[in-house]
Amino acid sequence: MKRRTYLGKEPTLWDGGPNPADQENGNHISMNYLRRKVALWGEGSSLLAENANATADVPVWSKPSYPANFVYNTHARRARATRSCLGREVLAGVKREVMMPLEKETLAVLPAALRALEEGFAALPAIDSQLPGQERIGEVLHQVAVRLRDNYPYFHPFYAGQMLKPPHPIARAAYTLATWINPNNHALDGGRASSAMEKEAVAEIAAMLGWQVHLGHLSSGGTMANLEALWVAGQLHHGKKIAASSQAHYTHHRISSVLGLPFAELPCDARGRMDTHALAERLAEGDIGCVVATVGTTGTGSIDPVPEILRLRTQHGFRLHVDAAYGGYFALASNLTEETRAAYDLINHADSIVVDPHKHGLQPYGCGCVLFRDPNVGALYKHESPYTYFTSSELHLGEISLECSRPGASAVALWATQKLLPLVRGGEFAAGLEACREAALTLAEHLAADSRWLLPFPPELDIVVWAPRAATVRIASELSQRIFTSAAKRGLHLALIRLPIGYFPVLAADPSARQDTVLCLRSVLMKPEHREWLSQILPILDAAYQDAAEEHES
Repeated sequence: MKRRTYLGKEPTLWDGGPNPADQENGNHISMNYLRRKVALWGEGSSLLAENANATADVPVWSKPSYPANFVYNTHARRARATRSCLGREVLAGVKREVMMPLEKETLAVLPAALRALEEGFAALPAIDSQLPGQERIGEVLHQVAVRLRDNYPYFHPFYAGQMLKPPHPIARAAYTLATWINPNNHALDGGRASSAMEKEAVAEIAAMLGWQVHLGHLSSGGTMANLEALWVAGQLHHGKKIAASSQAHYTHHRISSVLGLPFAELPCDARGRMDTHALAERLAEGDIGCVVATVGTTGTGSIDPVPEILRLRTQHGFRLHVDAAYGGYFALASNLTEETRAAYDLINHADSIVVDPHKHGLQPYGCGCVLFRDPNVGALYKHESPYTYFTSSELHLGEISLECSRPGASAVALWATQKLLPLVRGGEFAAGLEACREAALTLAEHLAADSRWLLPFPPELDIVVWAPRAATVRIASELSQRIFTSAAKRGLHLALIRLPIGYFPVLAADPSARQDTVLCLRSVLMKPEHREWLSQILPILDAAYQDAAEEHES
């Protein structure tokens, strides 16, 4: 007999079969099966039981539909199915700590893969090693698991705030497998197989963006990748400025300072994109050496007008760097607007590109990638290292990277993911990106049709920003903060962002405004499951608005 504890109810006993009360509600689910499929979640989580309102419109049994080629992030799909089949009556009483399971199926294939890896070293004599603390590993690992509960549920569709996307299970498994070797991709003698895998994986990313010939490598993330691209630009245009928009990532200004290069910030248009008229005026001064075009700004997901920037390059001869850390993979999506597609189709004319596999590439943090159209820039990295590059005459990745030690496990995980989900249009990987964009479009349409909200512009990728309609900028900002807080209490995690009031004509007309920005709500819908979960997200957002409005009126 299994004992299950419900909040506010007496403990109920099951024999492992369907519970009679569940059968009355149409919930034909084995409680023993459910017990195996749920995991304990730390105190403070309100994802499931705290608010019955979150499921007020959810039918007792609703099986979501998915395209045949939609296969990744299955743990979140199971979560939705489990949540739906439980029904509102059961869900309202289920113990607060009960949560959907983390994906664990991949663990079952690791032992066989580990044995296959071990066979490659079977000729070596056995090692009778004594690992210090081995008998306490389980205890400490349990402590780690408990500590990690103190996180937002980044893997779940109810987390729609920052740019956090769960790695694909193959990436986690391949990364873990590689740590038994622990390769270092700085030099071939530190990571022979993983260095080759890195070159292959990077070449596939370059091909996705239209480059068959390139120079590139992985990095610890977009910051380091952008630093290398701007370092090369500074080497080729000594003393000239780096120019980027006001909505470009703040690290471009910081990187320029680190490199000792002057920086020019350019204004944006009403859609958060670089103002090319302002760029043309700055270029006329003759001191711009590199322009950073952002393809998928961090704040709003906007795409700088690459075609117009390229036309200006023809006139002024500056170097063009495309920061596609967030948006790069959307080159594969088939549901972009014509204007956005035109920008992606011309990315291959840039001099350098940055893409972050640890964002939409389904990789664990940190994994960035920098690419150069002209392989000859590799000469700028030339240095002597007689103690490192001696095992092969082939190119060592450390010879074309500012970073030295780099985890070969990142390359192995990326290589494995791209073998499982090739970077091709119309494929499984591309279908996931398209689902994210559909989710953003659906949310934006809902917001635009609701008079309570102000939508500054439609999303170009999968990031939506909006503000509550209010009489003043101050009230709009206060409501945004309250909605953000209330939604989090109800289990929905959004983000906040300050945007120019010029994006919102209604607020820009406020004569009492004392600052030129307004606090807005922001949602990054970068999980394909977000498309199916909007039916549950929107009621929570609505309830959070009601909470905020009532609090404001009081």
